[in-house]
Amino acid sequence: MTGRRSTPRSTYRLQIRKGFDLDAAAELTDYLRDLGVDWAYLSPILQATSGSDHGYDVTDPTVVDPERGGAEGLQRFADAARAADLGILIDIVPNHQGVSAPRENPWWWDVLRRGQSSPHAAAFDVNWALGGRLRLPVLGRELEQAIDDGEIEVDTAAGVVRYFDHEFPLADGTGEGDVRDVLARQHYELLFWRRGDAELNYRRFFAVTTLAGVRVEDPAVFDASHVEIVRWIREGLADGLRVDHPDGLADPGGYLDLLADATGGAYVLVEKILEHGEELPAWWATDGTTGYDAMAVLDRVLIDPAGEQALTELDVRLRGGQDADYADMMHQAKLAWATDGLHAEVLRLAALVPAAERGGASDEQWLDALAELLAAFPVYRAYLPAGTEELDAAVALASRRRPELAATFEAIAARLVAEPEAEFTRRFMQTTGPVMAKGVEDTTFYRFTRLGTLTEVGGDPTEWAVDADGFHAASAHRQAAWPAAMTSLSTHDTKRSEDVRARLSVLAEMLERWAEVLDALRGVSSTGDGPFDNLLWQAIVGAWPASRERLHAYAEKASREAGNSTTWSEPDEAFEEKMHHLVDAAFGDARAIVEGFVDEIAPLGRSNSLSLKLLQLAGPGVPDVYQGTELWDHSLVDPDNRREVDFAERRRLLARLDEGWMPPVDGSGAAKLLVVSRALRLKRDRPELFARYTPMTAAGEAADHVVAFDRGGVVAVATRLPAGLAARGGWGDTELLTRSGAMVDVLTGRRVEGGRVRLADLLDTYPVALLAPADVIEGDAS
Repeated sequence: MTGRRSTPRSTYRLQIRKGFDLDAAAELTDYLRDLGVDWAYLSPILQATSGSDHGYDVTDPTVVDPERGGAEGLQRFADAARAADLGILIDIVPNHQGVSAPRENPWWWDVLRRGQSSPHAAAFDVNWALGGRLRLPVLGRELEQAIDDGEIEVDTAAGVVRYFDHEFPLADGTGEGDVRDVLARQHYELLFWRRGDAELNYRRFFAVTTLAGVRVEDPAVFDASHVEIVRWIREGLADGLRVDHPDGLADPGGYLDLLADATGGAYVLVEKILEHGEELPAWWATDGTTGYDAMAVLDRVLIDPAGEQALTELDVRLRGGQDADYADMMHQAKLAWATDGLHAEVLRLAALVPAAERGGASDEQWLDALAELLAAFPVYRAYLPAGTEELDAAVALASRRRPELAATFEAIAARLVAEPEAEFTRRFMQTTGPVMAKGVEDTTFYRFTRLGTLTEVGGDPTEWAVDADGFHAASAHRQAAWPAAMTSLSTHDTKRSEDVRARLSVLAEMLERWAEVLDALRGVSSTGDGPFDNLLWQAIVGAWPASRERLHAYAEKASREAGNSTTWSEPDEAFEEKMHHLVDAAFGDARAIVEGFVDEIAPLGRSNSLSLKLLQLAGPGVPDVYQGTELWDHSLVDPDNRREVDFAERRRLLARLDEGWMPPVDGSGAAKLLVVSRALRLKRDRPELFARYTPMTAAGEAADHVVAFDRGGVVAVATRLPAGLAARGGWGDTELLTRSGAMVDVLTGRRVEGGRVRLADLLDTYPVALLAPADVIEGDAS
């Protein structure tokens, strides 16, 4: 084990890939130290599918990916990190492995070659009872047609079956004969890809057939798949782990116990998505979540609650006078995924209960009831026997929607509660998460388009805003319950970066103006889908300036995920032509409108960005800075948020700041770098000043426009609702009431006497301030 601190004070996420490998990351460690970062936080580094830009498609869990630098690269990175006094947090993916290129995954390849006799057969969650062979939905047409057209080749000498770029192993002694006979003798069955959603017989990540579920609940599989990960901790190559998608596992809590035992209780975070009001299971061996719950609160304290009605009315107008019922929209999307896109998972679940034990329900009724109950589940998953209240809520909602199935819902629920360890219960709990993720984040969030800030991972768009008191309550709870949990604003999974969301939040303060601008933009170009126009034009003004390529890619993904006017499987060429015309119009006939409006809202968005960042960095928890976001970053959904970062520019600007430069709040983003570096350094070097959380009081005519708190010595002050503040003429006589004694704003170096502090003076340079005791700052300086 290492001698590092067991808990980070902050992290900085780096996306490790072939084009930015572990050696490139090692070269950044001095910059991260100078920025004030405590731990470097790496994306997955185990061997992944060739060319993978994200690393979540691990193909060999026993090897550090050579494309990412290999074991030697990790050692060099760790050496550089230790020299810079940085801890190391690494993202791991226990739930699934990448199988899109079977030969690259030695476990999967062996299972394809040897079937159930493979020593790795137990590693994958395969339903061998369904057909006796592993079903691979890779064909572009039905098997018979592919064979007749000569698309499938048997190469006996090489021991493989080929289908275009795909290769699959031949079982020993099965290569002779015609193609049909050879394929019939394999341990796998090639299927038309469209049949996969209904006929697949292995668990996958969400609806991605190229990511096969792994059975880490089996101790032998856990040991085999974690031998390299455990080595990192034991040999001091890592200090902590971030666990991807724990809700996909058979027993998340049991897995975390195994991980704690194997790593000696190392720092562990879980990518657990908590719905509004939901609590992280207190019995889990984890230090907390990866911070989407914090993100939701941080975003909402900067949104004007008065904007909800007007933006809702605009949404109704765009829908031709129809009011969008979010709960119904969400349920319908979840139900569609449960009955279509994830039908194979529901069929597998249904088959676990014999017909005689279904309370008289027919096969069709049983499937309908399971799909409805999965769609009605209010959170990602329960952990029975805990979570019966979520199950009760699902039964109640499903019964209101389908009263004729009420008795079947009750029977299902009774079975789940009575047998919490049974396979039926376990698989039900594993399936609610994919239904939620696909139905809500990947569908409904692209359909419910009032305000883009609100449709973010872990957020509930019907929870419009949080006032200062609500923000303080959530922050105090985090300090008390999960002080070592991560807080995030941008990640590789966010739909929009923090700075895009901060800019879009301004729309809630400029209601009539946005409606006017949107009408003008739609007058130039429209897809004919009003809510989608709203989504797309918001993305354009939120990310502007952006390249055509980036915006076209976003439009395609957003429209197909929404699935209203076009889809991934059945693209509507006419609609997509109009959609791409809209994007092109932003660079042509609509450019003046776009740029004029961005000029109006960008300064207000920057104020929001600085407030958002300071509240995160100075607040309770372990703040993460996603790569590059120490400057303005107006990224959209992946892969846009994994673009190359100009670290040379960030080094240059940080050096200027350290020479005493006081940057303006302008397009350079240097003001954000100032906030990030000063807050990170203070939190790293003076943790005793961040030991508690106390809301601060403001008095005066603009008191509602400030949110401030004392962390036990450090006071953070942030502006909220800047458009409204400007409209009322500024701070006026508003004061922040602080304890007596001299303080220094570490952003400006200004000395402030405590007591009654005029906000017009304190915030005359930047919309935020970070106050520390003068004796501490001046003592450190000397």
